[in-house]
Amino acid sequence: MAVTVDEVRALAATLPRAYEVVVRGRVKFRVGQIVFLSLAPDGETMGLGFPKDWRAAAVESKPETFELPGESDLRFNWIRVRLAALDYEEMVDLVEDAWALCVPKFLIEARRRASALRAAARRDETA
Repeated sequence: MAVTVDEVRALAATLPRAYEVVVRGRVKFRVGQIVFLSLAPDGETMGLGFPKDWRAAAVESKPETFELPGESDLRFNWIRVRLAALDYEEMVDLVEDAWALCVPKFLIEARRRASALRAAARRDETA
């Protein structure tokens, strides 16, 4: 099932130190001055932080999902993703990984611990 812009925004808003800005009609999420996520105005794609070393492999393995960023962004750790080709869990992984590129490690670990605790609580409720 395709991911919506609202789902992406809702997730990004929960990330510690992340905040939303609008720049030239684009919704962007930053940590400090570093942009880790940008949503296209048409809601079809998002750009996000992604290791340069893995970009080509991602585009080659899933060309329906990933595309290289524009020429001016090739120098950055950045990739474009088609929202219609993502499921929710993939989107969560991509957005959290992009956020993790620009925050201190202790915040990443705290988020992972909190996620593990929530998952354990859900398992306990269903058991």
